[in-house]
Amino acid sequence: MLILLFFAIAIYLYIFFRVYRYKKLLKNKKIISFNKNNLYKWMNLTKKERYNLSKKDSASYFNKRKVLLDQIRKEYKIISKKGKKILDS
Repeated sequence: MLILLFFAIAIYLYIFFRVYRYKKLLKNKKIISFNKNNLYKWMNLTKKERYNLSKKDSASYFNKRKVLLDQIRKEYKIISKKGKKILDS
C-alpha cells in the first residue's frame, strides 16, 4: 500500500512539473518579433515585456549585422587580392 501511494505521488509530481514547464514555455513564446500582424498583441504586453522583447530584437539584429560585416570584409579581402594579382602581372 505504501509503495502504491509513493508511486502515485511520484506520477502526480512528474505530470505537474511537465505541465508547469509547458506553460512556462508558452508564456515565454508570446511574440517573437514585432510586425503589422501582431500590433495589438504587442500593445497588450506589459511595459517590461515589451522592453525585454525589444532588447532581444536589438541583440539579434546586432549579431546578424556583425556576421554580415565579417562576410563583407572577407569578400573585400579576396577581391582586393585578385585585383593586386591582375595589376602586378
